[in-house]
Amino acid sequence: MKRRDFAKNITLASGVAGLGLLQSCENKEENTSSTSENTSDQSSISEDLSKEMYTKALEITKKKIRGGDNEPFFKKPFIDAAFSPNIFLWDTCFMCCFAKYHLDELPVYQALDNFYDRMDADGYICREYRQDGRALWSKEHPVSINPPLLAFAEWEIYKVSKNKERIQHTYPILKKNFFFHIHTYMEDDNLFYGDTLGMGMDNIPRAPRDWEPTEGNGMTHHELGDKLGKMDATGEERLNLFINEYVKTKQGVWNKQARLVDFSSQMAMFALQLIEMAKLTGNKDDIKQYQEIHTKIKTALNTKCWNEKDGYYYDLGFDKQVPRMHIGMYWTLLGKVVPEGRMESFLSHLTNPDTFYRQTPLPALAASDPDYVGWGDYWLGGVWAPTVYMVLKGLSENNHDQLARKLALKIYKNVSIVYEATGTFWENYAPDLISYGMPAKKDFCGWTALIPIAVYKEYIL
Repeated sequence: MKRRDFAKNITLASGVAGLGLLQSCENKEENTSSTSENTSDQSSISEDLSKEMYTKALEITKKKIRGGDNEPFFKKPFIDAAFSPNIFLWDTCFMCCFAKYHLDELPVYQALDNFYDRMDADGYICREYRQDGRALWSKEHPVSINPPLLAFAEWEIYKVSKNKERIQHTYPILKKNFFFHIHTYMEDDNLFYGDTLGMGMDNIPRAPRDWEPTEGNGMTHHELGDKLGKMDATGEERLNLFINEYVKTKQGVWNKQARLVDFSSQMAMFALQLIEMAKLTGNKDDIKQYQEIHTKIKTALNTKCWNEKDGYYYDLGFDKQVPRMHIGMYWTLLGKVVPEGRMESFLSHLTNPDTFYRQTPLPALAASDPDYVGWGDYWLGGVWAPTVYMVLKGLSENNHDQLARKLALKIYKNVSIVYEATGTFWENYAPDLISYGMPAKKDFCGWTALIPIAVYKEYIL
């Protein structure tokens, strides 16, 4: 299932022909299947262009601030990805990671508070809420949650703002949300299951290539469809159609039988961030339980999901490794679960042209996967600002700053070339062309502002 109509790619492809030529002009010697090195650095990007990109990203973000009398429910101003009337947790958390530098101009906290204010008594926060404040998805299904990144967003903001009162306010909310995930999605093996769509990387292939759903071997969306079918709003018809299409795919029923490295690692990271918040807010009695949970997750990931031969972590399916490389495995860096003895082989894939070091590095799916698409096709190969930022931050957290800068420079350079050609920023970028991805929305700031703002300030300057 794809969120975009693939037929549109035919039209889009003609639109990026010029950008494809940019690739050959800029990098005549470079071939993504070789080990040749792109030596271009920030010195080849003018300071004026960097300032223009920064200003443009901020300008687009400001134009898409929502909230007010025209809103049926969300009356206070807040930053938003603005590609839908609904609000999205995954997008909002990453927007905070660049908006943290402009708290005086951008209503960042309210964007997060929109989700906190909707939290159920048990700590459940839906990944998406309608314009009228109702949760879009049923709590009973894992598609209803996004990666648990609220503490990640708050901590990124705190590192800039030093606003201790904000952490005092949000700590009990985040703690409750953390334990909702623990009680709902953590299995006896100390790993977490989740839904492909819910985990944010919409069409990333997670199931084994030879697996076919059979009755009873996967959770389905049927119960969710039944609930939505009872709603009287005619606007739900398209959503019902979407769900019905999704449930026909492998990923629509690939969830409870799987264990996900990214979700598990994000929960390890969540535990670490709550430890820091507990120290800051005087809740030191809470720290031990977070440490114990982190240890359990780290042990489980390294016992069950690490593949010594490939030097990589893999998701599990029916307690067996699913040997498919995707960028989500690098959440293990921010989760601080990678032993030092495994770090070199794990990071080597980031500089390997056959996996993640493409013309534009860090595609969602490794180039070695048979389903990889060189022009993007969303998460089958697209280079996405949020996962780029995640990898860079993870490298920095593990003292691999040189590699982080190397990757950041190459990605930033290619985004700048596309910006010069199109005058804007895109939802994702193609890994094997210097081009926006196909498909991709334009004027996307949105999480793509991470590149001209956060990546620029943290890795390029």
